[in-house]
Amino acid sequence: MRVSMLAGAVALGLVAVGGMGAGAQPRAPYTPGPHNIELPADWQARFIRYATVDKADRKIIRHMYVNPEAYAATRAGQPAPMGTLLIMADTRARLDAQGNPLLDTSGRFIPEPGWIALGVQQKEAGWGEGYGPDQRNGNWEYAAFDGAGARRNVSMNSCFGCHLGARAQQDFTFTYWDHAVARR
Repeated sequence: MRVSMLAGAVALGLVAVGGMGAGAQPRAPYTPGPHNIELPADWQARFIRYATVDKADRKIIRHMYVNPEAYAATRAGQPAPMGTLLIMADTRARLDAQGNPLLDTSGRFIPEPGWIALGVQQKEAGWGEGYGPDQRNGNWEYAAFDGAGARRNVSMNSCFGCHLGARAQQDFTFTYWDHAVARR
């Protein structure tokens, strides 16, 4: 009897630990904020660029990326799946002597090399809890990184406000919702 109780306790302990998957690290309890988002080291090689937007008002180019797992699971007209990680990678536009963006043969801005800023939007189950109705964007969180990938300690209020005010019906995304509707 004592052996079977010990075996049962060991089995219960293995189930509790094994539930996270082999090699998985336990995630800290959720508290609102950008600290929840980690920028994947391999995002430039692994993520899918789904859009590029010239921003004339800021003389920058925004390159939009999504993790391949979310891309494969995305369906037109449906909210993005949990685990979606969107990255907005900004570059400066090459300028002429008068400070105007130079254009390529397709009429698009020509990028300068290197990222100047990265904005990240990630969706996970339970995320967003703790924000009031004036800020909550479903299950999304936002974070900012510099061009080298170092976390920037800046307020995400403008991200929440813009996405909440303009795109609540499109799962709080801009280009990704539009891409999914047009391409899926």
